[in-house]
Amino acid sequence: MAKEIWKPGNLLNPVPAVMLSCARPGEKPNIITVAWTGTVCSEPPMLSVAIRPDRYSHGIIRETGEFVLNLTSARLVKAADLCGVRSGRDTDKFREARLTPGEAPHMNLAPSIAESPVSLECRVTQILPLGCHDLFLAEIVGVLVDDSLIEESGRLRLDKADLTAYMHGRYYRLGEELGTYGYSVRRKPPAKPPAAPKKKSAPKVRNA
Repeated sequence: MAKEIWKPGNLLNPVPAVMLSCARPGEKPNIITVAWTGTVCSEPPMLSVAIRPDRYSHGIIRETGEFVLNLTSARLVKAADLCGVRSGRDTDKFREARLTPGEAPHMNLAPSIAESPVSLECRVTQILPLGCHDLFLAEIVGVLVDDSLIEESGRLRLDKADLTAYMHGRYYRLGEELGTYGYSVRRKPPAKPPAAPKKKSAPKVRNA
């Protein structure tokens, strides 16, 4: 397979386009859509978010030290796009995107987005200046899950959340499952032995 050599760039794709909600005391809550985010630790559970210092939400998160990361389902993509191109300095994004500030019991100020299927309540532990972006490292201190995604057995069915991804300027709905963790080395169950052929019964002889 022939390949071209390009200059260095951020072509790590796809990425999640999630909506981050935050708030200052006495001000309207805000939403910023971010795609440069990811898991960084499982014990304690932590994630990272990269935000430009000139973004309105950057100052809010730096001052309050908290935010809620809300996963984006297919029906929320238009709202996520709006929250990524409008500034909270002069726009009430919750109202314009027709979203509802929801509960966030572990936060002091930041709300969740009620329409999001999963919301992660986060407290900032460290801010790393990297260049054009600052990287916020945060511990996940609470998780809110839509009860329609939880089976009676307690199993979480994220595959039913209709989640989305962002790739090279476009939004996509997640689709076909290709495997599960470890399936490439999982032993296959032994094949069942072929069934023994049925014995033919002797033909009956009729008296003439």
